[in-house]
Amino acid sequence: QVQLVESGGGLAQAGGSLRLSCSSSGRIFNHYSMGWYRHAPGTGREFVAVIPSSGATTYYADFVKGRFTISRDNDKNTLYLQMNSLKPEDTAVDYCNANLGIGGLRWGQGTQVTVSS
Repeated sequence: QVQLVESGGGLAQAGGSLRLSCSSSGRIFNHYSMGWYRHAPGTGREFVAVIPSSGATTYYADFVKGRFTISRDNDKNTLYLQMNSLKPEDTAVDYCNANLGIGGLRWGQGTQVTVSS
């Protein structure tokens, strides 16, 4: 069983930073593409960033380019999202996911990020 647990959310001021972590249990973590998505108040879930299993490339939504960095440490079974230059509109519940291939997608429970003006 693959389980994902997000942490690192909290309250930040506009212009500040937070670092989210997503710890994964289960085997063969390094085989999974992983990503971050968020659900802001009054909106649906939207894509933030994704990183393939190797970590060689990354992809970002336009609204976070230049501000957020997705990374992974396969040895620690952990996915990260470094969030800099935070804006109030970044307030959301952030979720990590793992692409298990034929096993489909696995989601964490989410972590709340709140950015004050």
